[in-house]
Amino acid sequence: MKFLVLGRGKTGALVVEVAKERGHEVESLAGHENQDGRALTPELLRRVDVAIDFTTPHAVIANVIRCAEENVPMVVGTTGWYQHLEKVRELVTERKGSFLYGSNFSVGVNLFFKAMRAVAPAMTKGYRANIVEKHHVHKKDKPSGTAVTIQKILEPVDGPKIDITSLREGDTVGMHMVVLDSAHDTLLLTHDAKSRLGFAEGAVRAAEWLKGRKGFYEFPDIVDQL
Repeated sequence: MKFLVLGRGKTGALVVEVAKERGHEVESLAGHENQDGRALTPELLRRVDVAIDFTTPHAVIANVIRCAEENVPMVVGTTGWYQHLEKVRELVTERKGSFLYGSNFSVGVNLFFKAMRAVAPAMTKGYRANIVEKHHVHKKDKPSGTAVTIQKILEPVDGPKIDITSLREGDTVGMHMVVLDSAHDTLLLTHDAKSRLGFAEGAVRAAEWLKGRKGFYEFPDIVDQL
């Protein structure tokens, strides 16, 4: 396949490496080379089988629009833009396009999400939850998209809002801790990423999965098919 990787940050650079290791042709664009999506010309996008976005929240929507216009399948690992999610869904559906996004492309984190669904009933049995997330100082969005996903899984429809504490320290890859506390005991669940390689590999495998498919997908819904 021919990949276009948008973003040359730490994760984007790893995506390029993993894609090449898996036998794909890869082009990449740094943020300063693609202001407002202007580098995503029809000529460039005609050479591309799939685009993978690990940019910044303010850059995503322009990239999505350009790829949708040229019917290029897209995988988005950037977070912090989800307030526009329904508009993006409408655009992809209208164009009969292919789009897959995720707050975290680590297989381990998606197993963590499943664990969250398993313990979610605790919220109606006298437990209160708190979420702590820690990332590197350069992460743009706060709280993390992964923490927000956990929050949505755990919060009862009519229950209290679950607090998220966000820490930005050094080069921390990504740590998420959930504390479920009751008068009788405490449940402590933690996922701590050792490197960004798991994120990159998950994104590349998701892009391979998306080939030949149409529709709007979220990574947790397809992770078991990889």
